[in-house]
Order: sequence, then C-alpha cells, then structure tokens
Amino acid sequence: ATLVSPNPLDIGFLLGAIPPLAVLSYGPLATALLGCVVVALLSVPAFGLNHPGNTDLETICFVAVLSVFLSFVRSRRDAQLDLERTVAEAAQRAVVPPLPERIGPVRCAGLYRAAQRGTLVGGDFFDVRRGPGGVRAVMGDVQGHGLAAVSTVAALLGSFREAVLDRADLTAVASALDRRLVVDSAEVRHAELFATAVLLEFSADARYVRVVTCGHPPPVLLRDGKAMEVGVAPWTPLGLGLSDGVPHQDGHILPLRPGDMLFLASDGVTEARDSHGTFYPLLDRLPGLADHDPAVLADRVLTDLLAHSGVVRDDVTMLVLTPCPPDSA
Repeated sequence: ATLVSPNPLDIGFLLGAIPPLAVLSYGPLATALLGCVVVALLSVPAFGLNHPGNTDLETICFVAVLSVFLSFVRSRRDAQLDLERTVAEAAQRAVVPPLPERIGPVRCAGLYRAAQRGTLVGGDFFDVRRGPGGVRAVMGDVQGHGLAAVSTVAALLGSFREAVLDRADLTAVASALDRRLVVDSAEVRHAELFATAVLLEFSADARYVRVVTCGHPPPVLLRDGKAMEVGVAPWTPLGLGLSDGVPHQDGHILPLRPGDMLFLASDGVTEARDSHGTFYPLLDRLPGLADHDPAVLADRVLTDLLAHSGVVRDDVTMLVLTPCPPDSA
C-alpha cells in the first residue's frame, strides 16, 4: 500500500499489533520470528513505515520482546492445562467407563451427557456387570449436579460392582447401595445424601428380567412397535436411612421375548420441557425412533430431545438393553 500510494501513509503502527496477536496462537519461536519480520519491514526505507509520526521502532521492538515472553508463559500454562484435562478425563472415565457392546446374553448401548459443560461425569450413573447370578444393571441419579456429585457417584458404582459379585439377590444389591449412602451421610454433618436408582437382573438365558426401582422412573419396554413402562412397585430413594424403604421382596419379574428392548432414562430425559413447558413425550416418540439398530437408539433420542427442548439443563443418561437368548444370538 505504501509503494503504490503517491502520498505517505501513516500505517506503520498496524504492524505493531502482529506480535501481540501471535501470542494467542503461536509459541515463543514463531512469535519471535514474526516480531523480527515486523522490525525488518519497519527498517526498509522504501516502505517509509518508520518515519516520525508513523511509528516508533524502539516501541515495536519492546512490544515484540514482551510478546515473546507472554507467548512463553501462555505455552507453559496451556501445557499444564492439557495435562490436567487429560488426568481429569482419565479419572472420570474410570468412574463411568464405556460399556462393551455385549455382556453375556445382553447387548448394551449407553449414552451419558453431563449438564456441566466440559465434564464427562455428573450426577447420573449407570453400569452393567456380569455376576454369578446373571447380568445385572443399574441406573441412578444422585443428589446434586456436576462435579460436586462425582464422589457420590463413584461410591455408589463401587458398591454396586462389589455387590454384583457378593449379593445373592437384587434387593440385597439395593440394600448395599442404600447403606453406602447412609454411611457417607453420617460422616458429613447435614450431608443429606440420597439417590434414585433402578436395578435389573437378567436370567442366565435372558428369558426374563427382575426389576427393582428405588424412586427412579421404571424402564420402558419396547415390544412389537409399542412402548410401555414396566409396572414395578415403587420404593423410596436410597440413602434416606429408612430400612423399610429398601425392598424386601424379589422385585418385579418380566418375561422377555425375542426382539424386546429395555430403555432406561434419567429425569434429564423424562422431565425435559420445551419453551411452552411441555414435557418430552418419551413413550410416544420411542416406537418411531427404535426402528433401527438398538445401538443408535440413544443417539436418536438425544437428537429428538434437543429438537424438542432446544437446550438440556440436566444430566441426560440413557441405557438400552437388548436381551439375546442363546438360541436367537
């Protein structure tokens, strides 16, 4: 621009913005190189960029040196943040690891979307484990949201994984989770920890499933193109210290047929609303969304949920369990 213009242009000061802008994206070496290029351009007499009134070469040199230092500090800080983010993701994935595609005679597909941005784990949890009595699954929602609830989620999942191996029946597993929360609440004054949960136990041949609910929405059975809630007797949430609230019966037994699917969702799905306050019609939408591979059903529901609500303000958790008896695998 200065070469083609018949009159001198006072635009040399614009080059002074290059080193500070380089700090945002480049490391110290690249920032220093750009600073040297700027100084070199200002020093070329043909451009006339360092005339009095245009810019001050010494000022630009100081800005370039300062930018190199800031780029060094930013690079060190970015490296530390990347390390902390990697450690945090590893810790969160250890709490809620990815589900395998199949556990014994049950195919599994799960989806977890935490409400708190930038986190992998929130106040919801689910897990599917194989034990001596068959495949057992759990989905729950603890008090609170975000990272503040992760410690409670970790404690409950640890108790569930241990109880799957040691407890003879499903109600005993629920009792173990309830006791875990009661003990944790007793150690912290006014903790008032509680959680809702639904537990399932598939038979060895996946021809029936036993269901126990503790304050959580019951599973949805998808059968013959229809969706219906499993009729389970509700029990109180876990962690309230009410021994009578833990189910003493064996739970609801549901016979299963080939092609059946069980869909479990947290209240982030069932209580999602649109701008008019209308709840997401899960039972009405599921049959139309379940006509494809069960592995993508949760993703399809999430897409439809976002179209209905626009934004999700609570943890969204879904678990799709498809029994596969040995003769139909």
